[in-house]
Amino acid sequence: MNPVVIAGAGPVGLWLAAELRLAGVGVTVLEPRLAPDPHSKALTIHPRTIELFACRGLADRFLGEGFRIPSGHFASLDHRLDFGVLDTDFRFTLAIPQARTEELLEEHARVSGVDLKRGHRLLSLSDNENSVVIDAEGPDGAYRLEAEYVVGCDGTRSTVRQAAGIAFPGTSYSVLGWLADVSLDFPPPGGAFSAGNGNGGLMVVPLPDGKYRLVGSAPEDVRGDWPGDLTLDEVRGKAVAAAGTDFGAHSPVWLSRFTNAARQAERYRAGRVLLAGDAAHQHMPAGGVGLNVGVQDAMNLGWKLAAAVKGEADLLDTYHDERHAVGVDLLESTQAQTSLMTAFSPDGQQLRGLLSKLLAEHPSFARGLAERLSGLSVRYPAGDGHPLTGVRAPNLRFADGTTLFDRLRSGRHVTVDFRHDELAEDRAEWKGLTTATIRPDGHVASAA
Repeated sequence: MNPVVIAGAGPVGLWLAAELRLAGVGVTVLEPRLAPDPHSKALTIHPRTIELFACRGLADRFLGEGFRIPSGHFASLDHRLDFGVLDTDFRFTLAIPQARTEELLEEHARVSGVDLKRGHRLLSLSDNENSVVIDAEGPDGAYRLEAEYVVGCDGTRSTVRQAAGIAFPGTSYSVLGWLADVSLDFPPPGGAFSAGNGNGGLMVVPLPDGKYRLVGSAPEDVRGDWPGDLTLDEVRGKAVAAAGTDFGAHSPVWLSRFTNAARQAERYRAGRVLLAGDAAHQHMPAGGVGLNVGVQDAMNLGWKLAAAVKGEADLLDTYHDERHAVGVDLLESTQAQTSLMTAFSPDGQQLRGLLSKLLAEHPSFARGLAERLSGLSVRYPAGDGHPLTGVRAPNLRFADGTTLFDRLRSGRHVTVDFRHDELAEDRAEWKGLTTATIRPDGHVASAA
């Protein structure tokens, strides 16, 4: 019997698989695609996700390839959120195509010993309480396998979610967005750029291969019907309307539309079946947080699922409790940003201007939004009532030259005894502690 079968080898499935292998649990990943999709839906890696990579010794691989942007945006407002004020080693967003992220994570997963089966598709499953029976197909035809647990990391149309009978309530789309990966004859200075007015909004982000991603929305995109395939002429027109120029856009490698459909799985767990990433939540890609929340789902689930397989503890219900709440906040934020990004009327433009002014005038308000967007503000319910329990732990530096993230590389709980582990930095909130235990996902399990 397979300990764990994962459907889907996107970033979420790959990261979860590697986490399970780190804990010594066998895992098989079924992925219909023979290779990663060359068209990258996601482009942004936020600070908290870089921290997770650092906790496993992988951050440098990503930092060496991505384009660093020292800020983020909320609803594409003119006043950007300064990530330089965040309490993290990574005070920026990292622009790196999802295709490359998947390549790096696949390499990590394979080195970890993950059994990745490309060209294999999960067709159906049946949870019989003691195991899950899976019907699948591969290059040699249909076959059956059995697993202790199955995790659906197979996207918004998740076969696993549907087979498990987990409802996916929400709203259908009423707004379209668009993106274009193109070459620019006259790129904006510094690479990154954003602009907007009553005629539309536009963002420009440089890609590592010398091309640029243009992404935006316009008044004609506030609709509930599908207008057909996006064209380069349409992209040029929308860019000129929003920014006064199309930057000499040409030679597109990908043109696509996306929507603001918003749905969330009622349960992230049904018996021996679990969901993570887009299989659990669908939303407008406002702020570029989707891939990040999915990887953070996997980080939360990995050590808990490993403990269940090994018979050490049953914490799987806490996975739903902790991450479903994060998903609720995710949909609230992305839907609110969608409303603001498509506020093209004169009154709507006044609202956007006022909020942008408030962000500039109230640094604490702007920092709060930056912490939410970056993933650093996530806090899980405290069990012992201590103010630090449940918070994400920063990369504490110790007098012996080690850091907390160094110590977390094993994927196990880390207990810090402050009577011996002297901090090499001034952190008022950690003063007075005798001990603190940090979970494998970097959140504080207990403090005393």
